[in-house]
Amino acid sequence: MLDFQKVTPSMRAEFEQHLLPLGKSCEYAFSNLYLWGRQRAAVVDGFLVLFSQFDRRAVYPLPAGQGNIKPVLDAIIQDAQERGIPCCITGLSQKDMGLLEQLYPGKFTFQCDRDSYDYVYNIDDLADLKGRKYQKKRNHINKFRLQYPDCKTEILTSHHLPEVRDMTRQWFEQREQIDPTGNYKLEKMALQRAFDHYDELELDGMVLRVNGNIVAFSMASQLSSDTLDVHFEKALEHIDGAYPAINQAFSQYLREKYPHIRYLDREDDMGIEGLRKAKLSYYPDHLTEKCWARLWEEMDED
Repeated sequence: MLDFQKVTPSMRAEFEQHLLPLGKSCEYAFSNLYLWGRQRAAVVDGFLVLFSQFDRRAVYPLPAGQGNIKPVLDAIIQDAQERGIPCCITGLSQKDMGLLEQLYPGKFTFQCDRDSYDYVYNIDDLADLKGRKYQKKRNHINKFRLQYPDCKTEILTSHHLPEVRDMTRQWFEQREQIDPTGNYKLEKMALQRAFDHYDELELDGMVLRVNGNIVAFSMASQLSSDTLDVHFEKALEHIDGAYPAINQAFSQYLREKYPHIRYLDREDDMGIEGLRKAKLSYYPDHLTEKCWARLWEEMDED
C-alpha cells in the first residue's frame, strides 16, 4: 500500500508547490485538505497523491503534478485493491475524464455531481456590484448601512478569534433551531481547526461589527495563481443584510491586497435549494465541474 501520511499545517508550503499550479476546485486548496475530513497524502513519482475519507467513504482525488501520470494512477488502483475498497477517483474535469479514458479504455465509469460544482466569481463583480443585475444587492447593503450606521469591518487577526468563536457558537445555535435535523459536525470541526491554526494556515479574514459586536466573518486562502477560495462566511440570521455586506467588503479587501487575483471560488451549494439560489443570485463567472470515476469491474461486483 502507499505510505500515506496525515496532513498537518506544517506541510502547507511543500504541498502548495503541487497544488497552486493546478487551478482546480476547492478540494485542492491546502486549507481545505487540512480542515475537512480525514486527509492523507503521499508523493509518488513527483505527484501529490491524496487519500480522503468523509463519513466512512474513501476517495482518491486526481493526483497533482506534472509528467507521466499513468504509473501514479496504477499505484492508486493497486492501493485500493490492497485496502479492499472501491477505486473512486474524484475532482475530475471533462479533460481529466478524457485522459482517464485514453489511458484505461473502457475501464472506468464516469459521473458528474452538480451539487458539488464550485461557484467561481469575477472578483470585480463581487467587489463593485455594478449594473442592473446587482441593483437588489446594492439596495440590500444600503438598507443595512442605514439601519446600522455604526457598522464597520476589521481585518480578522488572532486577536479577534475569541469573539469569532462566540459568534460561531451563536450561529450554530440559530441554525440548529431552524433545521434541527441538520448535521453540522464536520463543519464545526473544520471551523475549530481553522481557528486553532489561523496564522499557521495563513488565512485571510474579515469581521463585521454592529453595535460593537461581531455579527459576521469570512475567511479565505489561495487556491491558484489567480483565484482565492472563500472557505467560510457566516452571519447572524437576525442581522438582515450582514451577508451581502461582508461579502462585498471582503471582496474589496482581497482585491486591494492581491491585485493579481481575478476570481473568488465560493465553493459548492451541496444541493441545498436556498444556498443554490443565493449563489446564483451573484451571477458566477463560471462553475467548476466536478466528476468522479470508478472501475467498471467494481461496479459489477456491487
